[in-house]
Amino acid sequence: MDELDRRLLALLRADARAPVAALAAQLKVARGTVQNRIDRMRERGEIQGFTVRTRPDVEAQRVRAVMTIAVEGESGPRVLRGLHGFPEVVAVHTTNGRWDLVAELDTGSLGEFSELLDGVRRIPGISATETSILLATTRL
Repeated sequence: MDELDRRLLALLRADARAPVAALAAQLKVARGTVQNRIDRMRERGEIQGFTVRTRPDVEAQRVRAVMTIAVEGESGPRVLRGLHGFPEVVAVHTTNGRWDLVAELDTGSLGEFSELLDGVRRIPGISATETSILLATTRL
């Protein structure tokens, strides 16, 4: 991935529905160059999909959170497999320090959130968790 790809990704993050011609004009390259690069990044799995961002009030009942997870010994792969079983776990990151994993959670209600926490905590190999609900988000 080169600098042009990174700039293209930044534009797509801001507006994934931007027309290819408009992206090409902003990047000062040919329309075909932009389309070829998008196609190539999709084929390589660097772009895995496109999404919709909504205003916070559109889905005010949703509960989003991050959960930090401590893993016992060599249980990391087993814990990751267990986390993949929950569609509400939208991403898992490995990290250093006190916690081994950080999971991003997204549920439709507090009840679903509570059930998710109970289910995740029952995964064998998890020794401790700490969860923080995301109250507000500022897009940069």
